[in-house]
Amino acid sequence: MSEQKTRPDTGDVDEFLAQVDDPAKRADSYRLVEMMSAVSGEPPVLWGTMVGFGTYHYRYASGHEGDAFLIGFAPRKAEFSIYLMGTYLPEEIARRDGLLARLGRHRMGKACLYVKRLDDIDLDVLRELAEISVATLRAAYPAAK
Repeated sequence: MSEQKTRPDTGDVDEFLAQVDDPAKRADSYRLVEMMSAVSGEPPVLWGTMVGFGTYHYRYASGHEGDAFLIGFAPRKAEFSIYLMGTYLPEEIARRDGLLARLGRHRMGKACLYVKRLDDIDLDVLRELAEISVATLRAAYPAAK
């Protein structure tokens, strides 16, 4: 099996966020750190160019396995990538879609939410999505932190 490329503890979160060029995006990044830390109960950890909170170990039927963060984000140049893997599990898709209808300007991939600025969305709805993601993954993976 190949080695996992994205790993935790690849650097200092504050140093990474200080390098975000756009002051508004940097401020939004710190808002996300505050919210995601509160939701997960875990500190921010740098995973490559992503800031993650908490961890879980997954194993698929195919035999592929690895570690991932419960929730996280990446302050990309064009927009934020906000990772909500627990909202993609089948039992949460309908609830996720109902919340997304109230969120504001965004795009959604399978488990990744894309937003340009936090002012474009309802932060209470984002927090609820993050809470669902964390709770769902902790229920699915009991060893999750």
